[in-house]
Amino acid sequence: MAGFKHLVVVKFKEDVVVEEILKGMETLVSEVDAVKSFEWGQDTEGQEMLRQGFTHAFLMTFDKKEDYTAFVCHPSHVEFSATFSTAIEKIVLLDFPSVLAKAPA
Repeated sequence: MAGFKHLVVVKFKEDVVVEEILKGMETLVSEVDAVKSFEWGQDTEGQEMLRQGFTHAFLMTFDKKEDYTAFVCHPSHVEFSATFSTAIEKIVLLDFPSVLAKAPA
């Protein structure tokens, strides 16, 4: 699946209960039909000097950029973003049309 991707890489603040944020994010994507897939993971293998403190990555897939734009304006996203932004210490965010170089087997 190619489409349009929304990639977020974060380092959470020390006092954040990450499980609550993850639960909120899973609820968010279940409420918005424009999100076609959602994946997340926590770094377990990266060397500190390479990951620069970032610990979690989140990837959402949309059919097209317009679906992503609708997601950004969705009331559930606006509400969750306010909570999410207070929980993060550092963030990298990339939004891009993806190029499928190798299809899943």
